[in-house]
Amino acid sequence: MMTVSENSMTIKVTPPTKGLFDLMIFARYADSQDPYNWVCSYQIQCLEPRNGETLPENPFHFWGLHQKVRDFGIDESSYKGELLVAPQGTLLLTLQTSRPLLATYELVNKDLDAALSKKCLATQAEEEKLSCHVLCPFQGYYRLSVFVKDLGGTTFRNTANFLIHCLGPINQNELFPLGLSMHCGSGISSGSHGLSNPSHSAPIITTKLGKCNITFHARAGIEVTASLSKDKVTGSKYPLERYLLVTHLRSKVSVCIVLPEPGVYKVGLFGRSKEHKEFAHICDYVIRCFSEPSWPPFPKVYSLWRRGCVLLEPRTGVLQAQSWVRFRVKVPKAHKAVVLGQEKTVLQLSPSTVWEGDVFIGAMGTQVRLAASFSQHCSSLEVLLAFEVGGDPPASLGCSG
Repeated sequence: MMTVSENSMTIKVTPPTKGLFDLMIFARYADSQDPYNWVCSYQIQCLEPRNGETLPENPFHFWGLHQKVRDFGIDESSYKGELLVAPQGTLLLTLQTSRPLLATYELVNKDLDAALSKKCLATQAEEEKLSCHVLCPFQGYYRLSVFVKDLGGTTFRNTANFLIHCLGPINQNELFPLGLSMHCGSGISSGSHGLSNPSHSAPIITTKLGKCNITFHARAGIEVTASLSKDKVTGSKYPLERYLLVTHLRSKVSVCIVLPEPGVYKVGLFGRSKEHKEFAHICDYVIRCFSEPSWPPFPKVYSLWRRGCVLLEPRTGVLQAQSWVRFRVKVPKAHKAVVLGQEKTVLQLSPSTVWEGDVFIGAMGTQVRLAASFSQHCSSLEVLLAFEVGGDPPASLGCSG
């Protein structure tokens, strides 16, 4: 096991059996492409072999940080040695950087296949820091290799290879969801898309209540949408897209998430500006909840529900049959707002520019729709939100604002 710094080198040898071994050392100048030259040899006599687990294969030959690590833009690692210990199967590696960098990672273990390995890493790239959250589903040794490049670079270069010893593996049901990007949490990507001041800068959110609210300040002209996914959905009656609601308020964007069942979820954020009409991926968040949440969904959202629209009440998409429900919504530029259910209810505009009114909800199994007219000269109504009518009183999500 070889570690090399700028002006020193250390080799740790674990002979596999009892006996006499030759250790040959070869070297060349760091910037040279010439063949390695033999430098010296040692004889090692092993009187009693150590019956330990073999190390993971390392095609990059060195362990720890690369001897030219500062040239790659990395100043410091949160771990100084070459061996990292994960007593409970979790680990957070951070690398302080002298300039913005992008990174990819490779996790190798004798029992870990490529598909499962992707569920073991959640990575974050910030202006002056790279972070990698590691989960180890098996006991034993792992190799975590780090590859970095500059923002405008074309090739990722191997910068570090860490040996991880997992003493107690994590439950495989608690691994990260599939499909995480290299941009988890806030950082370089969210900043370049015009988002700042995040409510959650770290990529992993753990909630006992089964709900959370992710907010950013958004540059003028930025529109954000979001997706919610889970590797295995067991009991949700509605599509997962119904369990998040995006709200744009002046210079702030809020993504409210409620969970229908326990597990590990991925929230993907996407944004577009006036210059780019297509939504581009911004970043991902991981939401973990191992209590027993069973929140009802939000209402179904239609395309005209856009910047400035705010659902104050009701905050659930499933309304109780044969009941009175207070509606309070903000719909900018609307000339008229109505609720279409068992009967048509016209909402009134309050001095605080909130459309509000009490609506009687009809029979179970029907649908209630919020609609608005955006022209004084045209009476046609555009549907903004749709609610289901159920039998049981829904769990309260409170009201917004």
